Amino acid sequence: MDLQKRPELLAPAGDEERLEAALHYGADAVYLGGKLFNMRAATESFDSNKLKLAVEKCHAIGTKVHLVANTLPRNNEVPELPAFFEQAADAGVDAFIIADVGVMRMAQKYAPNIDIHMSTQTADHVVDAQQRAIRNHHSRRLRHDLGAKRIVMAREVCLDDIAEIRAKTSKDLEIECFVHGAMCMSFSGRCMLSNYMTGRDANRGDCAQPCRWKYHLVEEKRPGQYFEITDDKDGTYILNSQDMCMIEHIPELVEAGVDSFKIEGRAKSAYYAAAVTNAYRAAIDEYLANPSHDFKPSKWIVDEMKKISYRDYCTGFYFNNPNENAHVYYDGIYIREWDIIANVLEGTADGAIKVIQRNRFYKGDELEVLMPATEPFTITVDTMWNEKGEEIDVAPNPMAEIKIACDKEIPAGAILRKQKD
Repeated sequence: MDLQKRPELLAPAGDEERLEAALHYGADAVYLGGKLFNMRAATESFDSNKLKLAVEKCHAIGTKVHLVANTLPRNNEVPELPAFFEQAADAGVDAFIIADVGVMRMAQKYAPNIDIHMSTQTADHVVDAQQRAIRNHHSRRLRHDLGAKRIVMAREVCLDDIAEIRAKTSKDLEIECFVHGAMCMSFSGRCMLSNYMTGRDANRGDCAQPCRWKYHLVEEKRPGQYFEITDDKDGTYILNSQDMCMIEHIPELVEAGVDSFKIEGRAKSAYYAAAVTNAYRAAIDEYLANPSHDFKPSKWIVDEMKKISYRDYCTGFYFNNPNENAHVYYDGIYIREWDIIANVLEGTADGAIKVIQRNRFYKGDELEVLMPATEPFTITVDTMWNEKGEEIDVAPNPMAEIKIACDKEIPAGAILRKQKD
């Protein structure tokens, strides 16, 4: 395996702000959704006009755009597919991410020059019930024969199987794998629990995440009596999985033949998109500068993984089976150890930076600076001014524009953050 092969870094872009973050912090490609056929109903998404502008912005700096069309359309939605694909082709997207073979055929008809990437949620009936996600080389060959350029692997596939799939399929067929983000307790996201319990369909982008809820046992003849499944007074989150993090395993992914490293999180914040993209960009670049089987990224890069909103981490199924601690038993919420204080609007000039405030901060605070391809460093807020030019001791109002005295070079687009007390 070519250890110097440069994998694509594919970042999520749930809206225009998150798109900007992914681009600024080094994504090779982004994936985003339109107003239709989008598995993230909670995101703002891109209408046809915004999509065209987004593609222009990405292509201007050499970044590719992958448009999701990964729901399973119902009969009444099928007539909307031709216009959807034609408008996307007109906008200039580079690829469609598709979960349904019938939708794939329509994309090939109405947008014949756009690449097809088959989603991790793709299912078929030519393999047995245990292999319905794209997880074996026969299924991959079928997709390639049908015209797919890339396959997004199921999260349940281990690295050994990915390597075998790579060896037994055409080198023209690319492999994309999730490397970071939330894990789903169901098989490749095919889950009916949310729909059954809340009426919100996970397979149409509206999951209520009941797998993150706390559960007890109830005995049939003792209604209202809840029995804890463990000795923990808080009960057990028996369906709640850890997040995936593969940033310390880049050589293994490359050696297995993965072409694209995908970060999960279109519904997450712009800061998440920035910080995770930046960390993986730095890790990949360090690896390519000195590729080896035992490569590990710098400590500051690994530390970035705990400066975002996260659940405890695991490596998913990549090393055959999840480790014994791959569940999150304490609750369904994220760990948040850092606050975003401000985004830098104007870089250092005349001894100051201009920021837009996100959270309250004070004179004397030490803030950490996140900027592309650079180890984070701290600055101290010695002097700051409000929009009227008045010197202030506290910045109390979110979205206010503040100037901060600064003698270090900080560019526009940088992020200021602070560890929680």
